[in-house]
Amino acid sequence: SVLSLQEPSNKRVRPLARVTSLANLISPVRNGAVRRFGQTIQSFALRGDSKSPGCAQKSCSRSAAPTPPKRRNSVLWSEMLDVNTKESLSTKEIKRQEAIYEMSRGEQDLIEDLKLARKAYHDPMLKLSIMSEEELTHIFGDLDSYIPLHEDLLASLGEATKPDGTVEQIGPILVKWLPRLHAYKGYCSNQLAAKALLDQKKQDRRVQDFLQRCLESPFSRKLDLWSFLDIPRSRLVKYPLLLKEILRHTPKEHPDMQVLQEAISIIQGVLSDINLKKGESECQYYIDKLEYLDEKQKDPRIEGSKALLCHGELKNKNGHKLYVFLFQDILVLTRPVSRNERQAFQVYRQPIPVQDLLLEDLQDGDVKMGGSFRGAFGNADKAKHMFRVRCQEPSPGHSHTLQANDVFHKQQWLSCLRTAMAACPELQHLPQLSEEGEENNPALPSLP
Repeated sequence: SVLSLQEPSNKRVRPLARVTSLANLISPVRNGAVRRFGQTIQSFALRGDSKSPGCAQKSCSRSAAPTPPKRRNSVLWSEMLDVNTKESLSTKEIKRQEAIYEMSRGEQDLIEDLKLARKAYHDPMLKLSIMSEEELTHIFGDLDSYIPLHEDLLASLGEATKPDGTVEQIGPILVKWLPRLHAYKGYCSNQLAAKALLDQKKQDRRVQDFLQRCLESPFSRKLDLWSFLDIPRSRLVKYPLLLKEILRHTPKEHPDMQVLQEAISIIQGVLSDINLKKGESECQYYIDKLEYLDEKQKDPRIEGSKALLCHGELKNKNGHKLYVFLFQDILVLTRPVSRNERQAFQVYRQPIPVQDLLLEDLQDGDVKMGGSFRGAFGNADKAKHMFRVRCQEPSPGHSHTLQANDVFHKQQWLSCLRTAMAACPELQHLPQLSEEGEENNPALPSLP
């Protein structure tokens, strides 16, 4: 074997690289007896003892293969049926029952993950003072409160399951249960702030080490902490797909047909409400992080914004990184800055109201600018994925030539800008901004 080629070591070896229990996960083992036990296991593996086939996997050596991640049960519903029951069902009904079982199995997995997030992450970090209780509350929210919610659905599905494993009607259960998902409004709205705090705390060596140990442990299934915290949101967006799959395999004459359609309408309404609340929270989160160099930059349309249509990193024509926010009524260009390890955004130039916005899609390559456009980039290859925004009434700081990372992000920005402009009645009859118009207008400044 490969392990038999390794040189046996008489040195005192360090603790197991792959923890096998929560106790080892929380802190390195320093007990001498445990360390010697590890050496004994290693010596067995090196001798290739045929009576202990599992010894090689338990080697203390850091070069040993990583512990395989825990795997979820992937057995299909139809694989658990006896032959007689399976033969009595049509292919369409088997597919319908498979879809119902997938929903039930998903609820069980979700409940396990919510409990795991508390047991393997929250409680150990609190006990070891890796994070404060306030920080953990901010990151985890009221995650525990959703466990009974999903247990109720799972129990209802269990009661509706007949001895042969089939579920006759699932629609009424879902119509009654789905409105309760409105409870996720607060949790989803807090996700942006929770993620920002978690990313900040990862700079702490103890937090980083703890999370890395968890990631390397079998229970994590190679998922990081945020993946567990984001599981409820990802589960929410799956419900419409699961219901449509059940509906697709439901016969037209089945009593579930109309009720499932009602259930799909309910979950779409729930997700719409959650998205609206989440959008408002995200919008306010970034508004609170704006810093103004001049009082004139403050605009009531920023503070009054309820929706953030688009935001992300762009470059100006000099290659300087900007972070741009398109609120529903105003475009704000900023420079990202750090304030005591917290991210902030310093407003760059004067914000441009959407009702006064002019947009131009610039072609790649040699673009006429009125000034040394090509000189600003050094070579024509860099002059790609460009577009220009400016105010109808030219004034200093109101014209910006911006560059996206690639054509996909450029098209996203153009689409969002045009959508915002189309919503403004004042812009519906305005002429398009032309390249020649800006070039021949001496009142338009270029960015410094």
